[in-house]
Amino acid sequence: MFAKILIANRGEIACRVARTARRLGVRTVAVYSDADARAAHVAACDEAVRIGGPRSQESYLRGDVILDAARHTGAQAIHPGYGFLSENAEFAAECARAGIVFIGPTPEAISAMGSKSAAKALMEKAGVPLTPGYHGARQEADYLLKEAERIGFPVLIKAVAGGGGKGMRRVDRVADFAGALASCQREAASSFKDDRVLIEKYLERARHIEVQVFGDNHGNAVYLFERDCSVQRRHQKVLEEAPAPGMTAERRRQMGEAAVAAARAVDYRGAGTVEFIVDAQAFYFMEMNTRLQVEHPVTEMITGLDLVEWQLRVASGEPLPRRQDELGINGHALEARIYAEDPSRDFLPSIGKLQHLVTPAETASVRVDTGVRAGDEITPYYDPMIAKLIVHGATRADAIARMRAALAEYQVVGVRTNVEFLGRLMTAPAFVNAALDTALIERERAHLFAPRGETPLALWNLAARAFLRTRHVGRNGHSPWENRSGWSSGVRGERRWKFREGEVENEVAVRADGSESPGVVCGNEVHLFVDGEHRVFEWIDPYLPEVEHADAHGGLRASMPGRVLAVLVKPGDKVAKGAPLVVLEAMKMEQTVTAPMTGTVDRVLCDVGEQVREGTELLVFVEQ
Repeated sequence: MFAKILIANRGEIACRVARTARRLGVRTVAVYSDADARAAHVAACDEAVRIGGPRSQESYLRGDVILDAARHTGAQAIHPGYGFLSENAEFAAECARAGIVFIGPTPEAISAMGSKSAAKALMEKAGVPLTPGYHGARQEADYLLKEAERIGFPVLIKAVAGGGGKGMRRVDRVADFAGALASCQREAASSFKDDRVLIEKYLERARHIEVQVFGDNHGNAVYLFERDCSVQRRHQKVLEEAPAPGMTAERRRQMGEAAVAAARAVDYRGAGTVEFIVDAQAFYFMEMNTRLQVEHPVTEMITGLDLVEWQLRVASGEPLPRRQDELGINGHALEARIYAEDPSRDFLPSIGKLQHLVTPAETASVRVDTGVRAGDEITPYYDPMIAKLIVHGATRADAIARMRAALAEYQVVGVRTNVEFLGRLMTAPAFVNAALDTALIERERAHLFAPRGETPLALWNLAARAFLRTRHVGRNGHSPWENRSGWSSGVRGERRWKFREGEVENEVAVRADGSESPGVVCGNEVHLFVDGEHRVFEWIDPYLPEVEHADAHGGLRASMPGRVLAVLVKPGDKVAKGAPLVVLEAMKMEQTVTAPMTGTVDRVLCDVGEQVREGTELLVFVEQ
């Protein structure tokens, strides 16, 4: 076993690797960008080395700087986590040349599976079933359109070097193909420095099921069963579970053996995941991820194994800890990704300081993998994941009930989150009944995004009492004459305060009666976490009347902070409603600002490459 490793990552996965390393007596080195100088993963490791500026290209993607840090600290191996350099074949090769072990597969295996088109050709030779599509070298837009028409719409455009839902678009009509292709290529070039794409038939009502595989340096390979990752939005996983509901023993064996065949085809070593698209009749190879997956904890929960420990043992030259016949499934596990994002605004990322953070209590059945603490910042530079919440139960129904209870305990103030959305997902009929496919969220929108209805008076009172508690004590904390609760020497005091929740205002009578409120107060806001809902009540200060803001007169503003990737129009251009105008990128996500109506571009107020804040006016648009 290694004496010291460097963890070339950040956030929850860096903390996760450090935790296992500490248990095994392995010392750890963290690397950090300027944005992460006080991050949790830095505190979790024995040593830490600064590697550059806040953007990934200035730090976590700098393989040369990371290798220098490993040499300087005497690290014998580098664990890449996932994302960043985890599937970079050249970095793995540079590690080997430097005499440092890359905790992952060989550069040759990464290269073979790193190109989706090349991987599909390899899988075809290995007898692994493939999705119908085009995986060739020609990349001219006209040629790709002809291939899409041959395959038949709807199709899926996917970045050849992609992952994590980046550089991927579903296209239903010929008219939408060119725009979707250009967007995929931009996103792929930005995320992977490779704008090549492939095209596949989009299977309706399909499930996304992946198989965890492991190989060692002694010719052994096993599968550690499957995970269902069908619950997605924008091709990014929202919730994962293991084992896959409804999976028969025969289908499990077939998919497991196909996954092992895929691994053996490239002499695979370490942890990997073979992803399949599945319908009622068959399963088809999609891609192989040559790294540990975000969702690996659900496999750990049902097998009782530590996959990071397996990675370290395999990389240090040991054989796999178990044979295939020694592996089994116990119970059911779910993982929910807690994101700083706003589901009501198409899941736009949310940035800010975590002013208040309470997580569910961890037990043998409830686990929280996180890389942030109260007071930390969610910045625009990295993926906005706050944590992964993982639960285990004897049955799927038990796991769902446990997840619902754990989500109800989560409290986050400072950024918007998807916690309440995930709680609704746990009660969505299609999910509860395991009617899973990749379009589940769209099909269940009526349930997942249903309005709350009228706020009960009891909650207004709770908010008012919480607000009163922060204001009823004077400067010295004792004098009744400084008490601002409404106390009087002659009558029983009562205050009447006005609050706003969303668009609704209400005046509440409140007195200091000694009762407590579970509300969290930040400034003029009271945050209540009740029955899995996060409700925000804003105190309306009567001495600060609201200012009527001037109308933007057709100004289109950035709905999220980010970098301007492309400006697609110029002053004087006449455009139709829905036409793309400006493309923004933040937190690995691309968003296109479109024309709200048919009209003319009057002025363009942003430049390509410019970093803009949320609400920044991008251009002025005049309605026809």
